[in-house]
Amino acid sequence: MNNIEPNTIRANFSRLTAAQKPSRGAPLYSLMVNRPLGRVFAATAHRLGLAPNHVTVISAIFTFTGLVMIATIAPGWLAAVLITATLVIGYALDAADGQLARLRGGGTLTGEWLDHVIDALKTATLHLAVLAMFFRLELPEFWLIVALVFAATDVVHFAGMLLTDLLTRNAQARLGAPGAAPQNGSTLMSVLKLPTDYGVMSFSFLLLAVPVVFQWFYLALALANFVYLLLVLRVWYRRLGVLDHALAGRLPH
Repeated sequence: MNNIEPNTIRANFSRLTAAQKPSRGAPLYSLMVNRPLGRVFAATAHRLGLAPNHVTVISAIFTFTGLVMIATIAPGWLAAVLITATLVIGYALDAADGQLARLRGGGTLTGEWLDHVIDALKTATLHLAVLAMFFRLELPEFWLIVALVFAATDVVHFAGMLLTDLLTRNAQARLGAPGAAPQNGSTLMSVLKLPTDYGVMSFSFLLLAVPVVFQWFYLALALANFVYLLLVLRVWYRRLGVLDHALAGRLPH
């Protein structure tokens, strides 16, 4: 009997669906749209013989094409559609590279490094592209400050998330304790975290068809993300404090 699973898009998608990672309270857009779309791209990429790093690079091409358009072309209906499409596809491909790695039997350190470096560059430049657009539109300085604060907020959140995860895993290894079991988050938490989702930010650029509407929605997202950052920094600090206490208890006296 031949036990080799067929390499078809449908079969690959089914395998990925069965092996999908728990939600753990991820933002609703990621759960309902981005991960399923990423599975389609991952299943297709596997059928075409692409490696995860290929998908990561293709994702970056779409994403940074969108960022360049934000910074350089005039807002309007066409710009709104093109920018949103490139960012949404880029984000879905960003979800696809990890899923493709799992489909192929596991990822690599270099693949994870490349993915995080590109994510860091995207995080650092998205709001700078918006800043450039606001500057070209000759908006008051207030809007330039909003873009700068949003940029700082996203960078700190991204770096804090990665560092907290790294320090937590290192502490757990030193304690000889297994990592915390993944848990599904609540639907309410997924909804509340929507403003922090890159997918929502991507779709917000559809509002560039009416730039003033985009400005105020962007301000609302900036405020929501800033408040969320303040809350989650406290959670992360307390979590690491618990691990500090546990590690201190294991030191020889």
